[in-house]
Amino acid sequence: MGDVARTQADPMATMVVPGLDFGDDELRGSLVAGLAEVERELMDAVAGADPFVTEVARHLIPAGGKRTRPLLVLLGSHFGKPVSPEVVRAAVVVELTHLATLYHDDVMDEAYVRRSTESANSRFGNSVAILTGDYLFARASDVVADLGPEAVRIQARTFARLVHGQIRETSGPRGADPIVHYLDVLAEKTGSLIATSARFGAMFGGAEPETVEALAEFGETFGMAFQLADDLLDIASESDQSGKTPGTDLREGVLTLPVLYALNAGDRAGRRLSEIVQGPVTDDDLHAEALSLLRASDGMQRARATVREYADRARAQLAPLPDVPARAALEILCDYVVDRTG
Repeated sequence: MGDVARTQADPMATMVVPGLDFGDDELRGSLVAGLAEVERELMDAVAGADPFVTEVARHLIPAGGKRTRPLLVLLGSHFGKPVSPEVVRAAVVVELTHLATLYHDDVMDEAYVRRSTESANSRFGNSVAILTGDYLFARASDVVADLGPEAVRIQARTFARLVHGQIRETSGPRGADPIVHYLDVLAEKTGSLIATSARFGAMFGGAEPETVEALAEFGETFGMAFQLADDLLDIASESDQSGKTPGTDLREGVLTLPVLYALNAGDRAGRRLSEIVQGPVTDDDLHAEALSLLRASDGMQRARATVREYADRARAQLAPLPDVPARAALEILCDYVVDRTG
């Protein structure tokens, strides 16, 4: 594999999504300042006594990513007192937790690239990558301890759901409907942490309890739409819009929702696809054939409809919340998730 270019994090670029306008200058300024502070505290949080530990733990931070979870923490805080020190710490907790899962996922998936950057396991080896993921979980636990016992409890339960979802993904449907199983796994692996992100923001922003609960429900539903959109982009994109090489999930043997829908069709394309995806698709010609079959399949349209369904449900969950600029921003994010899938 050739050299992989590293994308340096830019608080303006990672503030939301490049080109996405929330329509409120005060909110934008607050989010830019808040995410810049999150970036600084992230780098500080992973610094270790050993320079090598610091290097490995910081490996993925400069690559940026969408920073969706810290963004939702900050937006949630705008339903109360925005961007207090506690809110920034909560944003650091959820992003450290997310980063830790990426280190572990890349080992399990034998991934070479993450966020257009050489993966930690590829650069430093599997053992170091696994231990670094553990270290990041430990650092998240240390930071969340400063936020009080309720935050620790929420973080622990979220972590349990994350691990439970990974176990279920690894063990497979085991007789359950594969589509239902896949959606349940996404709720645990992705929805749970995004729900906690929105919850933490509202909690530490001092929002009313009913607002905290409504935002947590929104976060889980939005998280489903967000991840399903990434699954579609992994197949549909000609470039690495999702931060991975297109078709990465196929190469790793992960059957995402568009694939499951296509396999369910029962037509000739579905039968051929079933022959190809018996395991990881490592042969370049078969990989290209599978992508071509998927892109032409009704499974893609069904998956897009499912993304819209979750995004519409998330938007509806925002309706009872106070009519503040942060609510409008969350509605814009729902629209963006749908729009990016074409």
